[in-house]
Amino acid sequence: MTAKGAEACGFLNVLKPPGMSSHDIVGFVRHQLGIKKVGHAGTLDPGAAGVLPVAVGRATRLIEYLEHADKSYRAELVLGIATDSGDTSGTVLEQLDVSSFAMPSRETVEAALEKFRGEITQVPPAHSAIKIGGRRAYELVREGKTVEIPERHITIHALDLVSYDAEKRRLLFDVTCSRGTYIRTLCIDIGRALGLPAVMTFLVRTRVGDFSLAEAMTLEELAAAGEKALLAPEDMLSGLPRYDLPSGRENAFCNGLSTHDFHLAEDEAACKDGAIVRVYGAGTFLGIGRIDSAAVTVTPEKVIAAPLPKQKPQPTGA
Repeated sequence: MTAKGAEACGFLNVLKPPGMSSHDIVGFVRHQLGIKKVGHAGTLDPGAAGVLPVAVGRATRLIEYLEHADKSYRAELVLGIATDSGDTSGTVLEQLDVSSFAMPSRETVEAALEKFRGEITQVPPAHSAIKIGGRRAYELVREGKTVEIPERHITIHALDLVSYDAEKRRLLFDVTCSRGTYIRTLCIDIGRALGLPAVMTFLVRTRVGDFSLAEAMTLEELAAAGEKALLAPEDMLSGLPRYDLPSGRENAFCNGLSTHDFHLAEDEAACKDGAIVRVYGAGTFLGIGRIDSAAVTVTPEKVIAAPLPKQKPQPTGA
């Protein structure tokens, strides 16, 4: 274990409670570990709960690779009501009397969900952290400005109905999706496919890549564990193929130099030109490299390990 705040490096699997922003969690970690270099991957709305990966120290350089990971959620939507934010934190725009419409049958709901599986397009909500002209979209909305966000392509890998409550007009579902998916928007779009307004009433993120809800730590557990809670960076990037440097190339990689004539310890088919890999030297994780198939090289992209100290020449015997 390192001294408090000194060279701490790794990831934390934090169970974010509702009512705190992702930035609040970063502040909490900074205070608990006594280190300023802390960041999070994959923002969770203040009202949502669940897995929030937090990077500490040099591991903050790896956040962008976590943000590309698939994510899983459990969400609840209620039919018959719409808000400007898509969730219960917003202003109600429309609310139908429950006696004025019939709840779609479970079979109808299942048929509607099928339309959202696979590659689809989605328009993110105006109440989001997406930047428009350098400003957060939600900031512009609060100022009364009109925000137009272009649609984006996303992938819904899995979408399963968990619970169907006709009396309360509620649907509970699990979804696994690609980066950039907004579950609030998915709820609205599902409602639209059913011909009804809809609002997200509950959201918990159950997975981000290798970070699972079952292993996430509460803030109380994190405070008690301190740096012992840190996870090795390489252990949370298993989706990236592994590359082992030839002996003696460790310092070269740490100093930004490419390595030629590479070979992979894992499936080479997964490593196309431009692919990123976890780079190891003498069994130690050093950082992230990028493959150049034409030049047959692995080039450093993000170095985590510090360069090794230069070895002093050994005196030769007489």
